[in-house]
Amino acid sequence: MVVNCFGNDADGYAAIVERLSACQGIDAVELNLSSPNKLEWAALGVPGGIPAADARATAAIVARARRATGLPLWVKLSPNVADIAEVAVAAEEAGADAIVAINTLRGMAVDVESRRPALASTSGGLSGPAIKPVALHMVREIARSVSVPVVGVGGITAGRDAAEFMVTGASAVQVGTASLYDPAAPARVARELAALLDQLGEPSAAGLVGSLVEEA
Repeated sequence: MVVNCFGNDADGYAAIVERLSACQGIDAVELNLSSPNKLEWAALGVPGGIPAADARATAAIVARARRATGLPLWVKLSPNVADIAEVAVAAEEAGADAIVAINTLRGMAVDVESRRPALASTSGGLSGPAIKPVALHMVREIARSVSVPVVGVGGITAGRDAAEFMVTGASAVQVGTASLYDPAAPARVARELAALLDQLGEPSAAGLVGSLVEEA
């Protein structure tokens, strides 16, 4: 069980992590530094209100949370940043045990009749298959920059999607949006990945991790 959590400042993250550390059955804590749907961080001067958009803010939060727990600490990063590898390195140096990428892309929808944004916060997070190419690129960038494991997220709906993330450098994956319309999606993706591994002659998914062949 990996518990995703969010705070409104570094102390808030640490307090939540400390409370979670006292619970039974939690294997790791995932710091969500990347949701575009929280507004509190904008008031603190963090770019776009997303802590993971700033390497220094990311490092400060991770370091504070690291002191608050002995549990493995995962850090979920944002694609809404110029250099995600820089942020990933900052998280690793501050004590992250794994990097999770990516969270949603910032986007918006418009109600033409009212001429107003469809979302109360004007913009929000875009998820699902449309963001997979962005996620794959950023997982590759992160995997080439850090030594801790990378967990790939973004538009995974099938076993082949999971395999693509692993080839790109992810050691594991998360299934998010697909679970909302198909609660059995994670189990189905796992079965499809196992079948694909058989076709490829790979004894385990570990054989895919970081196997991307690129031209010199």
